[in-house]
Amino acid sequence: MPMPFGSLVDRRQSDSIKWKRYADKDILPMWVADMDFKVNPEILTAIHERTAHGVLGYGSDNPELLNLIVEHCQHHYQWHIQPEWIVLTPGVVKGLNIARGIAAQRGKPAGITAAPVYPHLMQHAPLLSFEDQTFLSKGTGDSWQLDLAHMARNISQDTGVFLLCNPHNPLGKVYSREELMAVAHVCQQHDLIICSDDIHCDLILNGKRHIPIASLSAEIAERCITLMAPSKTFNIAGLDTAFAIISNPAMRKQYQKSMYGLVGHVNIIGTQAAIAAYKYGEPWRQRLIKYLQGNLKLIEQRINSLTGISMRPVEATYLAWLNVAPLQLANPQKYFEDFGVGMSAGSEFADNDYVRLNFGCQQTLLSEALDRIERAVDDRMLALKKMKGPS
Repeated sequence: MPMPFGSLVDRRQSDSIKWKRYADKDILPMWVADMDFKVNPEILTAIHERTAHGVLGYGSDNPELLNLIVEHCQHHYQWHIQPEWIVLTPGVVKGLNIARGIAAQRGKPAGITAAPVYPHLMQHAPLLSFEDQTFLSKGTGDSWQLDLAHMARNISQDTGVFLLCNPHNPLGKVYSREELMAVAHVCQQHDLIICSDDIHCDLILNGKRHIPIASLSAEIAERCITLMAPSKTFNIAGLDTAFAIISNPAMRKQYQKSMYGLVGHVNIIGTQAAIAAYKYGEPWRQRLIKYLQGNLKLIEQRINSLTGISMRPVEATYLAWLNVAPLQLANPQKYFEDFGVGMSAGSEFADNDYVRLNFGCQQTLLSEALDRIERAVDDRMLALKKMKGPS
């Protein structure tokens, strides 16, 4: 049965962090990467059946889930992995921190990434430092470009891990095989662990194929920790279920040892939800992609028809990276909140000339948000014109 993605779901009185931020305010929450769509019915059925058992004790690695992950990687990415390579973990962010910890244990506590990027790739635990990381530039054409020469110049003797975001949040960029090979080459030259956050890998909107960097070759895979999860795709982030794929036995053992006592087990409800997602969720995912493509088309038409704000094509995710530099705003996020749209601050991703808009919502809600954005942009452009005076 088709899912009614266009049906509004009232989340205002729920325990949603997304909607609680602006409780009792006329501000539409379009910030955290959390969709407003109801979960696939098969996932809900799996959850209900598990709770009906009545005993909710400690779980263990579920062989069915591991085999489904293997099948998923083979079918969608042509990546042949083994069940024993998979380490279940309650969240990708925790996996990023474990990878940093492994680098620190090897005497190379510094990490490096390509900004602007998801904040958790830039944040770090004690003893870790991050160098200048603005390696992504607008380049020519529509896509963002990696400046690998700049990246190499910022790798020091203390740098132990490169944190990749693929597809890239917030840019919505899908990395090509050539780009990934070039990144891997730099990491091999400097003996860096590659920790790749691939959480949006099943949300590609333009027909490209996601390529895990570890799938390029066995040699590259030896230094890779690949983090994936069904959470963003199937809107089950609250169930804390993710996994790391690590083919290198020594690094996998070190990863598991680093988890012990610090990172909890994946919970049994999340495990059953993940099984149902990978077992039954593909038709739902395909309908979701079509709906998000419609939302994206609407955003691109509306945003790029305005003066003062723009965006480049989004290849993946349900996140639009909006350039508001011409508006000359000290605090873009606050400015748009004043007009009733709550987006993520670009400064969180290391670029204050942008805001990030979550379009994983019903199109009626998105249209209202775009109306408010248009009023905000027009108002600011008029104010700037008045400040400039007659020409």
